[in-house]
Amino acid sequence: MIQTSQLRLSAGKRTLIDGLDWRVAPGECWSIIGRNGAGKSTLLRTLAGLHRPDAGRVSIGGRALDDWDPADLARERAYLAQSRHDAFAYSVIETVLSARHPYHGKRYWEGSDDHHAAVRALEAMEVADLAARDVRTLSGGERQRVAIAAMLAQETPLLLLDEPANALDLAHQVSVMALLARLCREQGKTVVMIGHDLNLAHRISTHALLLMGDGRWQAGTVDATMQPALLGDYLGHPIEMLDHGGRRIFIPLEAQP
Repeated sequence: MIQTSQLRLSAGKRTLIDGLDWRVAPGECWSIIGRNGAGKSTLLRTLAGLHRPDAGRVSIGGRALDDWDPADLARERAYLAQSRHDAFAYSVIETVLSARHPYHGKRYWEGSDDHHAAVRALEAMEVADLAARDVRTLSGGERQRVAIAAMLAQETPLLLLDEPANALDLAHQVSVMALLARLCREQGKTVVMIGHDLNLAHRISTHALLLMGDGRWQAGTVDATMQPALLGDYLGHPIEMLDHGGRRIFIPLEAQP
């Protein structure tokens, strides 16, 4: 689904990622993990085709990003930004329907298929009752769920999400993450996301990509990459791992006085 070849990303004179040879297969769920400024969002924007790499290439579906027609790419991948600004008084349903634009072709108005997709997505995110609300009146968590609903309504096989749990309460963090895992497992969708909760990442992800922020990286299954010593090195803080009820629990160790 995604392949990078000798990818290099920089911020000013600092190299964030260097020589990234990485493959993401259909149906896999990847978490990108690293400290602040390690290049996680820059990488996700590069995968979405919104940022040009300093070197190397990105392919989606076996085709280089530069070879994709924008409308075709919009039907192949959806991208959730870390933050957004709502300047206009769109309703929730209008906001979600806007994600159906790649399917309009020469149609100006949305059809019944677009409305069905939008309503299904709103129901999946438990915000169908907000359909008529102005998005500017929503809480941060409600707005985040509407944004994820728009991604779902776009009906792409590849989902790229920058901190999807941002602003969500605990219950919705768990339900959204479980939904993403289920989409991979049952529908063969591919998810690449950024998050800071190691426990949620390990619970739903099949793989993890660790970024050091100085060019170094490590990719593999969660069992191979989400090890305490490795995570502590990449996150710059010691991590302890506990086994409880067949699950791994990651705990940041307190600094010694």
